[in-house]
Amino acid sequence: MSLKSFSGGLVSLSQRIDVRLGRFAIFLVYFWFGFLKLIGLSPAGPLVLALFEKTLGFMMPFPIFYSLFAVFEMAIGILFLIKGFEKLAFLFLAIHIFTTVLPLILLPSIAWNAPFVPTLEGQYILKNILIVSVAVFIAARKKD
Repeated sequence: MSLKSFSGGLVSLSQRIDVRLGRFAIFLVYFWFGFLKLIGLSPAGPLVLALFEKTLGFMMPFPIFYSLFAVFEMAIGILFLIKGFEKLAFLFLAIHIFTTVLPLILLPSIAWNAPFVPTLEGQYILKNILIVSVAVFIAARKKD
């Protein structure tokens, strides 16, 4: 098999599965991370708590918020799997991404070691650029 034949086959396969793979990737990350929060095993718990105390701590007890937030994340993942729910999934994702970016601004001691040098938590937040890119791709294609 030649390199040209192989790359042509790879491109063809990619074109057939691109949107479905993107939908599944977002589902997997959001459902998994939300589920870990729901069962109290997420390493992001302390970060969420710190942001909650700085922003919404006056509204409700943290355990209630954290459970709702976990279910919200899981719902985002599920919505990306269901045809016809792309707009709602994208709206929820935009809200979620907005909230996840806040620690970069509101909790700099947690998110940054130095200017342009993120902590592990900061890297965790910045990787959301990939999720947004995949979501935009899905919204633009919306064939599957």
